[in-house]
Amino acid sequence: MFRYFPTNYVWDLSVNLAIEMGGRMGEIAEMCAPLAEAAKTPDAEGTRAFREAWVTVADRLIGLAEDDLARGRSLSAANKLMRAACYQIIAERMQAHGAEGRMELYHKHLATFYQALSLGRTGAHRVEIPYEGKHLSGIFVPAERVRGPQPVLVQVNGFDSTKEMRLMAQLPGILAKRGIASLVLDQPGTGEALRLQGFPARHDSEHWATPVYEWLAARPDVDAARIGMEGVSLGGYYAPRAVAFEPRFACGVSWGGNHDWRDVQKRRLEREGDFPVPHYWAHARWVFGAGDMDDFMAKAEHMHLDGILDRIRVPYLVTHGKHDTQIPLKWAERTYAQLVYSPRRELVVFDERTGGVMHSSVDNSGPVLDCISDFVAEVLGGRTS
Repeated sequence: MFRYFPTNYVWDLSVNLAIEMGGRMGEIAEMCAPLAEAAKTPDAEGTRAFREAWVTVADRLIGLAEDDLARGRSLSAANKLMRAACYQIIAERMQAHGAEGRMELYHKHLATFYQALSLGRTGAHRVEIPYEGKHLSGIFVPAERVRGPQPVLVQVNGFDSTKEMRLMAQLPGILAKRGIASLVLDQPGTGEALRLQGFPARHDSEHWATPVYEWLAARPDVDAARIGMEGVSLGGYYAPRAVAFEPRFACGVSWGGNHDWRDVQKRRLEREGDFPVPHYWAHARWVFGAGDMDDFMAKAEHMHLDGILDRIRVPYLVTHGKHDTQIPLKWAERTYAQLVYSPRRELVVFDERTGGVMHSSVDNSGPVLDCISDFVAEVLGGRTS
């Protein structure tokens, strides 16, 4: 893992995320250079400084993109705007819930991102899926060179990611080249579902996964028999639970074997393991709509997969970094061990030889992107060559 702030794992996690989402090292170095001392300060003070540095570079990129557009260079503008959107969401996710200006920055990020997406003309576009009288939002990325209905991999967030982050993190584009479409989703507790629709996270992921499956299956450009689900980090709990209780999913992937998240919370209360975001406990209460810590821990008690995975009857892949400091490797091994009726179960542990040894392979996502995309292409009828 690239360590710019050796005393602050949470900040370095953000830096590594930005790299994997397409950030440029020169810009990242410029943003981080004035933050060495701020990284050692309390969360509120430090994250304000982090935001100012990252938003300053994002704003400059937006100005440079406007220069490109004035000269008719929309593709170059799209590249700059996408990096600006990357830096904006990295800064936004570092702020405390309710921090002044956080929602304004989130809205600005969305505007920047979708302007970039439109200018890039990749065919990817925002969609809305009816849910609970409101909607869940997603990004649909069509497959390349596919005639007729397409196979689709639904991709869901972790504890603190968003659909825009997941698109920038490359998996949808890699799948498209393999003949697999993507639906990148803000499920309850993440992204727009949390910030704009007020949907907190829930342990029974099938509650939202079934409406998402049915919405996809009703599309004429989708093959209903070839829809799978993948989840990263905490999504490594949501995805197998959804595939277990919604048997129409054709495969599943856990990008990080998050088998027993309730235990992870108990260990974190004892200061074991690394946190993914600043202001962690306040963020957790917000994500789950919990009034206090007792309420949150009661909700977290449901977040495990024991007694569930023997329902899965489709191919399933579990990946994990050998030195994950957030979720111990033993939980990926537990998920794999309990997939007893999967006709094709695989556990891939990324080590020093492969790279990608940290949480969700944030230190080097290349090996896991290849692994997941090849597995999905093989089981959903895409291509690997």
